Formats: sequence, C-alpha cells, structure tokens
Amino acid sequence: MTAITLDQANRIIAAILRRGAEIDCRPLSVIVVEPGCKVKAFQKEDGTSMIRFEMAFGKAYAALAMGRSSKLVRVRAEEKPIFMRYLIDASGDQMFPEGGGLQIRDADGEVIGAIGVTGDTEDRDEELAAHGIHAAGLKTDDDCKDLGRSAGIRLTNK
Repeated sequence: MTAITLDQANRIIAAILRRGAEIDCRPLSVIVVEPGCKVKAFQKEDGTSMIRFEMAFGKAYAALAMGRSSKLVRVRAEEKPIFMRYLIDASGDQMFPEGGGLQIRDADGEVIGAIGVTGDTEDRDEELAAHGIHAAGLKTDDDCKDLGRSAGIRLTNK
C-alpha cells in the first residue's frame, strides 16, 4: 500500500487554507493522515477554538475506518445509532461522524490517506477537503466511483 507523501499533504493543506481565506471561512484546522490514521501533517489557523486537532483527526479516522466520507458516517450514525455507538466505542472514541473527512486516493484509485477539515460548516469543510485533494492532483471517492466494487467506493450508505 502506498502512503501519501509529506509534499502532497502540505500541498493539500496549503490549498485548503488559501481557499478558506478566499471564501471567508471561519479559522480552519486541517489534518492529513496516512493509511492506519498516522498523522502526516496538521495545521491550525490562528483564532481556531479548542480541540480542533481532535475533531479533524476524528473526521479523517471516520473516513478511513468506514471507507466513506465522514458525512456519510454521520448519516449512518443517525440511521443506526446503536451500531455506530458500538463502532465509535470500539475505536476508542476516535471516530467523529461529522462532514469534513474524506479518503484520499491516488491516480489509480488506491486509498493513500485521508483528510479532516474542521472550522466552518459541515458542507463547507467537506467542500474544502475535496478542493485540497484535487489541488494536489489526487482523487476523492467521488472521482473514482466508476472503479467498481473492488475499489471499495461508498458514495451512499446503501
């Protein structure tokens, strides 16, 4: 399995912070992790509130653990709260089911890491995550939706 490089992670974060400033987002925190959810890079803008590292990490963790965006993990938590409570407990409370976490895929569709963005609205955090991935020349699950079952793409909870 290939992992995201530090250069790619830093490019993703820089693109997100630039875009967040352009569209006047609240202060952002962004994390990029390798497969296995090991931190590759993290930045927290001035003015962000407490526990933003934990929130960003939890979103990235949820995306990797569940193989889908953390926004879809939130939807699953609403649909099946007992099931998701078990999984969150099993993860040691590391999963944060809230939008802003996406898997990062290489040109071939292989998962090479994940991102977690927090600070603005759930939708904007997720939009910024995709923007950063694309700015680094990488792909999201949505970009790889035609790869089929073997790629493990989940764009819905069905």
